[in-house]
Amino acid sequence: MSEETALFQPDGAAFEGCGQPNGGTYWFGRQFMAMLGYESYSSFEQAINRAIGTCTTLGIPVLENFQQITDGDGQRDHKLSRFACYLVAMNGDVRKPAVAAAQAYFATLAEAARQYIQASHDVERVQIRDEISDRDKSLMSTAKKSGVGDFALFHNAGYRGMYNMHLGKLKTMKGVPNGRTLLDFMDKRELAGNLFRLTETEARLKSERVYGQSPAETVAFEVGRKVRKIMIDSDGKPPEHIPLSSDIKDVRKNLKQAAKEFTQLDKPARQKKQLPPTD
Repeated sequence: MSEETALFQPDGAAFEGCGQPNGGTYWFGRQFMAMLGYESYSSFEQAINRAIGTCTTLGIPVLENFQQITDGDGQRDHKLSRFACYLVAMNGDVRKPAVAAAQAYFATLAEAARQYIQASHDVERVQIRDEISDRDKSLMSTAKKSGVGDFALFHNAGYRGMYNMHLGKLKTMKGVPNGRTLLDFMDKRELAGNLFRLTETEARLKSERVYGQSPAETVAFEVGRKVRKIMIDSDGKPPEHIPLSSDIKDVRKNLKQAAKEFTQLDKPARQKKQLPPTD
């Protein structure tokens, strides 16, 4: 066992020993950064910012979990709750042995965390899915200004380009439950591909000053086709053959439950309520 991974195994004593009591418990970001094997705080902050984005998407108060401060040396730092540390670890560089060890340690603390700790990409899926919703609204606004009247046809043109079939056939082929959107079951890579497709479609509508239903559909189709080529060139697999992932509604539910369980762990003893037994 390396010195880095020993910080979180077998009982996480080193990590727990760094916790600062203050009603609840918090950890200084720079200490946690060192535990996870990061050398640059600017690089570590990328994981923090992704974790904050996930927290925002889940509707969990950011300031209760991430508090930006300045340390005694005048350097920026953060006070991180236990749940914040968990999210940072889940958004960390998995090539670092200490990040993987931290993820495994947090999985021992909460049942909800245990269910998703082996699929850290699910945490990123939540954030990308939220970004797609925002980007889709922006694209529809731009499409309207570009003279699009039938948004269903315009929307479907992008899917036809990327998947070589219309959305209805694609959902049937992939086995998406009735009444649900395919986006809620896409894995991280497929979601990222669609976010790129929407972003580039909007950019082309604006830069080329496209106007009219048919020209806009052509742009959506062509951009989808380019994204398809990029994905196939990358690993030889067309996007329609990427398997469905877990229901993102379940991911959100379990992350919110993990937040509650982690918060409960750090409440003062007189405030703690007995957690329900786990299997």
